[in-house]
Amino acid sequence: MTAARHRAFIGSRIVIGLTALAAFPVYLVFNGVPGNLEALFFGWMLLPILNAYFLSHTGRYEAAHVLAALALTILVTVIAASTGGIGSFAAVWLVVVPLEAALSASRQTVALSGLFALGGAALLVLNGEGEAAATGPDRITLAALGIVSAALYGTLLALRAGSLARTGSRLSSAGEARYYLLARNMSDLITRHGRNGAVLFASPAAESLFGMPPRELLGHGLFDRVHVADRPAYLTTLADAAACRQARSVEFRVRRERAGITARHEPHFIWVEMRCRPLASATGTEDGEVVAVVRDITERKAQEQAVEEARHEAERANAAKSRFLATMTHELRTPLNAIIGFSDMLMNEDAMKLDAARRHDYAHLINESGQHLLSVVNGILDMSKIESGNFELTPEPFAPAPILRTCCDLLALKAREAGIDLIVRVAGELPEITADKRAVKQILLNLLSNAIKFTDRGGRVTVSVKLEGANVVLVVEDTGVGIDATDLARIGDPFFQARGSYARPYDGTGLGLSIVKGLVALHAGTVEIRSRVGEGTCITVRLPIDCERSGIRDVKAEAQPRGEIAMHQPHSQVRKRA
Repeated sequence: MTAARHRAFIGSRIVIGLTALAAFPVYLVFNGVPGNLEALFFGWMLLPILNAYFLSHTGRYEAAHVLAALALTILVTVIAASTGGIGSFAAVWLVVVPLEAALSASRQTVALSGLFALGGAALLVLNGEGEAAATGPDRITLAALGIVSAALYGTLLALRAGSLARTGSRLSSAGEARYYLLARNMSDLITRHGRNGAVLFASPAAESLFGMPPRELLGHGLFDRVHVADRPAYLTTLADAAACRQARSVEFRVRRERAGITARHEPHFIWVEMRCRPLASATGTEDGEVVAVVRDITERKAQEQAVEEARHEAERANAAKSRFLATMTHELRTPLNAIIGFSDMLMNEDAMKLDAARRHDYAHLINESGQHLLSVVNGILDMSKIESGNFELTPEPFAPAPILRTCCDLLALKAREAGIDLIVRVAGELPEITADKRAVKQILLNLLSNAIKFTDRGGRVTVSVKLEGANVVLVVEDTGVGIDATDLARIGDPFFQARGSYARPYDGTGLGLSIVKGLVALHAGTVEIRSRVGEGTCITVRLPIDCERSGIRDVKAEAQPRGEIAMHQPHSQVRKRA
């Protein structure tokens, strides 16, 4: 717009100057040497070119208008004073001076030009009739000439003002269209908020961000879609940005409309970040309005949550390993102390005066301690192999019932010593299954050992096997202390031992059920655990009849509630022996 004003001013001044240069030779041909007044007029006609040069080199638009107004006032005053004073035909041109200054769009320039015109008029009034006042027809002709020329020049000024107005309107429309185009193609939503937080404007990005047209966000439409728990933070941020006149940002959830979703469905919320800053009015004053940019950060929030969950999981794993090391210290130190102590006694049997019976007891205790150490080490090695994917299965056909009875016979003595009834139930004729016989035996021994360990005297442990479709189902149920619901979700994790709700401490490394879950997963089976504190635990193992045909595969851990509390298999890598 400034460039358009400069071009119009410089162009008009150059036209005036060139007109004077073109008219001067013609005047000389018809009238000869000009008089003082004519020379002054032609000399003044060259001043606009100098004024245009001044503006083009300094860019001082208001100053150029002031110089033009001063030059025109001086010319009109001199000519009017020489041709009749205030009644001269040229006096009407004083009206044009402030009108031309109005094109500068500067109040100060218009005021100075008006003062120049009033000053010139005052001088003409004080000068009276002036010199060589025209009379009769000549005066009327000159007056008409002055009025017509002033009207024509005023018309040119009006056309110039209209041209500038159209240029300004066109530039304004182009600017609005450009900003609207930017707002329409931005993925972020732009909103303008009033003093009370109501939305006054929303960009077209509302369609892609919230699934609704922008008009539905106007007023309190956006506020109504903010999650109830996040509304205080949303309003506080807008209020702070408006009151403190500083940028503010907040993260909150907004309900997003989805196609085909009815009121019966649970609303879908997305996370957004809103950055607010105060908005100044067109006059530069502060009216309390706020402009905000809203961006979808749902993916970033999901990543942050995943990182946080991974951190918690790493902390839990680290804590579990720390507990495992503390447990292993006891599990390894106790039998090692027994082995070292009793072996020292046997080495010094002469000094200790040991008889044959005492030596036999000591040797038996050393053997039991060694067997215990071997079982602990084997458990650790098996768990390590399962976790690393190096546990090798050797599938072979065998009958499950004899394996079940063999495992019960091995632990029958331990159950009798603990005062626990061990009940075995085999459902009818069972077909042979194809699986790793040693692994299935280890599964049963670990489950039975745990059931006996956590069942008080006078309790009952029931073991059953039956056929369900293409699966053989092994069930070990006890009436022991049970497992708390908070621990049940993590039962079976490596090195984890549930202790919070147990009536008394128990020995062990916490790897038994982890090994069971890993071995069952290698057979493409499932493990289900149901338990209540004080009522007992029921563990159900489902193995396919033919694990080779079912496919020994990777199985991913998924916690699925079944019955009261249920848990299924974790992910394990599997490598089958060639």
